[in-house]
Amino acid sequence: MRIRNIVFIGLGALFGFLLSRSGATTFDYYAGLFLLKDLQLLWVIGVAVVTGLVGVALLQWLAPNSLMQGAPLPFAGKPWKKGLVLGSLLFGLGWGLSAACPGTALAMLGEGKLAPLFTVVGILLGTWFYGWQQDRAARSNLAKSESTQG
Repeated sequence: MRIRNIVFIGLGALFGFLLSRSGATTFDYYAGLFLLKDLQLLWVIGVAVVTGLVGVALLQWLAPNSLMQGAPLPFAGKPWKKGLVLGSLLFGLGWGLSAACPGTALAMLGEGKLAPLFTVVGILLGTWFYGWQQDRAARSNLAKSESTQG
């Protein structure tokens, strides 16, 4: 278990380093992207998408087991939920206003920039709110099913 943690920390550090070196942790690149003046960050995102597509296709072809449970990796699609559109719009708005997505915000903090601290706090609050909302919905569904059975 210790070796896995070291490997994951190392991979996270490598990811942060690559984000930093690509310019994804520079606020000016975000402004240039959203103003369509400097598309370097768009190329970084494009390379990441292509790398992810190739990586997932390779994993599906090789069919390896997961490192944590040793079970085959599942590649089933997720079901559509009506809140996805609103959630995506909120995510994009937050990304544009803060000039940081979750990965880059943590990498920016690692570089010693303090402005992304607000983004990280927003991410934590949003995650907490989502969990609270899901828990509330599950309790409501449970109460409804108990009232119809009783």
